[in-house]
Amino acid sequence: MPPPPAARTKLVDAFVSVLLEQGERAATLDAVAAAAGVSKGGLLYHFPSKAALTEGLAEHVEQLAADDAELMRTAPEGPAAYYIHTSVYADTPIDRAIIATTRLSQGANERARQALHRIRQGWLDVLTDALADPAVARAVMLIGDGLYYNAALSGETSETPPEDVDELLEVVRCMTDRRD
Repeated sequence: MPPPPAARTKLVDAFVSVLLEQGERAATLDAVAAAAGVSKGGLLYHFPSKAALTEGLAEHVEQLAADDAELMRTAPEGPAAYYIHTSVYADTPIDRAIIATTRLSQGANERARQALHRIRQGWLDVLTDALADPAVARAVMLIGDGLYYNAALSGETSETPPEDVDELLEVVRCMTDRRD
């Protein structure tokens, strides 16, 4: 599939920024157009409705997550260690897109919920393939979720990683060793 035109990406990025900075209610088509520095007509050319813009964000975040799942699958340290190490908010495009999609999901947006479910399932599939035990794979995901949530509460970023990541990776090693 060819990459989306730069104008569409710019508009989705503006939508993400408005969602993160001002919330879902403020993320009107007018606000997104202004944040992107385009006319409302320019926005409507690419996204004729807020539902179309939401679909654009969902496709965007799903592609970012698919790319991340491939990085996880081929990570030299292994998928579990990759997932644990990257489970701290780093203000990356994928982090920003996931949080923006989560904001839509919290507002009962079904397409946003679907996107988040597909993302998690993609990561879980990689972990399950690598760890060969669905329960251990799910435990790794829950550890990563906890790290991400803790980082959100404490303001930690990838530049200030949690001190217990190595200890958590040892727990993962123990879980995978136990099943052998």
